[in-house]
Amino acid sequence: MLLQRRLCITALAAASLGTMPAVNAQQPAADQLMLNARVHTPSGWQEALAIRDGVIVAVGSSAQIGALRAEDTEVHDLNGATVLPGLHDMHVHPVMGGLARQRCQIPQELALPAIQQHVADCVAKAEPGEWIQGGQWDASAIGQVPTRAMLDEVAPDNPVALTDTSGHSLWANSRALEMAGVTRDTRDPKGGIVERDDNGEPAGVFREDAKQLVEEHIPLPTREEITAALQWSLETMLSHGITTFTDAFIGVSGNGEAELQAYAALADAGVLKQRTRLCIAWTDDNPSAEALIAKRNHFARDRLAPDCIKMFIDGVPTDSHTAAMLEPYGGSVGSHRDNASATGMLLIDEETLNNAVTRFDKEGLTVKFHAAGDGAVRASLEAVQATRENNGFSTLLHNIGHNTFVHPDDIRAARKIGATFEVSPYLWAPSAINNAIESAVADQRMERAWPVKDMLEAGALVVPGSDWSVVPSVNPWIGLETIVTRRVAGDADGEQFGGKQAIGLEQAFDIFTANSARQAGNANITGRIEPGMLADLVVVEENPFQVPLHRVHATTVQMTFIEGEKVYEAGSR
Repeated sequence: MLLQRRLCITALAAASLGTMPAVNAQQPAADQLMLNARVHTPSGWQEALAIRDGVIVAVGSSAQIGALRAEDTEVHDLNGATVLPGLHDMHVHPVMGGLARQRCQIPQELALPAIQQHVADCVAKAEPGEWIQGGQWDASAIGQVPTRAMLDEVAPDNPVALTDTSGHSLWANSRALEMAGVTRDTRDPKGGIVERDDNGEPAGVFREDAKQLVEEHIPLPTREEITAALQWSLETMLSHGITTFTDAFIGVSGNGEAELQAYAALADAGVLKQRTRLCIAWTDDNPSAEALIAKRNHFARDRLAPDCIKMFIDGVPTDSHTAAMLEPYGGSVGSHRDNASATGMLLIDEETLNNAVTRFDKEGLTVKFHAAGDGAVRASLEAVQATRENNGFSTLLHNIGHNTFVHPDDIRAARKIGATFEVSPYLWAPSAINNAIESAVADQRMERAWPVKDMLEAGALVVPGSDWSVVPSVNPWIGLETIVTRRVAGDADGEQFGGKQAIGLEQAFDIFTANSARQAGNANITGRIEPGMLADLVVVEENPFQVPLHRVHATTVQMTFIEGEKVYEAGSR
């Protein structure tokens, strides 16, 4: 049934290519009309549109579209509001975004005394011995790599585990290390670093896979807690006009199966409205991940596709030095001694990576790579190249995520092998994480951080990702503004971050709509407003193309529609 529906939609779309067709007076009446609006279409601004059975059937003037009204047609008089295609977030963590609300939340860029006060407040609200989880700290604001003693001062009895702004480093107190059995004899695990003091004792910070030494001792959230967290996040994303998204890390809670069960249950209950792709986290030494991948189709639903694999190729280019770089880091916060390579670390070897991507491609699974450093991006592209040589080209668009740094040669290579770039988080402006990156890299490479403009000019497919809850907000309008201005949202003329890589607003809008629809495999049904496309729409009060650029982030969503169903209305939450 779904295939037949998509074929019909594709036929309608093909018939409507080119200029917008005139409304046929003999057409059946529409289910819904949107009149007196500003409608964004590929051929220019229109005034109205008509929807039947969840599909856009006509676009034109209010007079033309009004001819498709019947007695039972629902009419939305939008009084000059703007109608846009639904937005996409191609890298987001809704489960963690919801769970974080219940944890010890530390605003970014706080100095040590303020962090300690927040932790003390959280301890005061907790039960004796209860784990204190949360984030987000950053070493550049603290001024050094933090230590467990700093947390012991305010939390001597409760175990504490706090993630940094990247989510790739964990800061724990002595009680947490005691419960985890971490001592000076604990070795660095594969793909991880235990920071140590001058005496060789664990200092309290754990990088990448070393985080698991502590995390595996923290009680997992229940399925009910995961479901409630996810439902809150889904509603939040709808309120911002996000109609399609990719959950980039199934397993983020430590309980991947419960996350899949939560998605399926919410889909069955009619709560999951968005078109959703799920990426199951995989490592070569994790049997439970293989088991989850094997039964993934059990959780598939009409708008729910667990058909993506997440691979972590490196870490992050902050004080941790765990992002794999082609050239050595230029600086850092604090001293790493011999704990981290001068060029970072690859978390998977070339042969294992190439074989895994080739295998998943053959099974029809899209791979999303975590690759922040230019060395990791190159390794990911080489894996896609090996896959094409082994399997031939397919319709699968393997997607490299983050791309904080990319060598110019690799930017040009991506299109040739059918690889795509996802730029995340929404950190294209001065920020805490960028401060940490600049402290670590500290050279001219910062001029080409997140090289979005270069990617577009090379003809690469570029899509956006918030990486929420790594960033404080999932709001895509912040990303739309800052990818254009490369300034802090709302700042008209302040400091830019990587200003040479700024792009135009129309280019940015395509990244959040049509480009993302292509990445999701939905280019023939979503991402544009024209006859034959599904009515995934967002109605906003002000036209973001007509306000000053520094006000785009303040765009207010009035209504969100998915396949013609109104799934959000301002004031309804």
